Amino acid sequence: MARDKGLEELLTDELREEPGITEKAMFGGWVWLVNGNLLCGAREDGMLARLGKDKDAWALQIPGIVPMISQGRRMQGWVWAAPEVYGKDALRRKLMDAALEFARSLPAK
Repeated sequence: MARDKGLEELLTDELREEPGITEKAMFGGWVWLVNGNLLCGAREDGMLARLGKDKDAWALQIPGIVPMISQGRRMQGWVWAAPEVYGKDALRRKLMDAALEFARSLPAK
């Protein structure tokens, strides 16, 4: 799967000042971790955000956001956002803030 350099730049810029952020290739795209815990990802098919189990219902009400499906199974607490969602600064920031809050609640790896 091809990477989305534009989305990668948006997320890198947004996360630049956040402490504990690292980046690496994963899932056929590029991902960001906070203190070793997966935070979000970028691929040509959308933006992945890890919101936490039972913390994604609000996001799934937004058109253009769907649950992450892996090997035919819904991954609770993980969502995919389409370009019409992550292209809007306020929506992308809301997803990032929720993902950061969840990832920072986890023990560092």
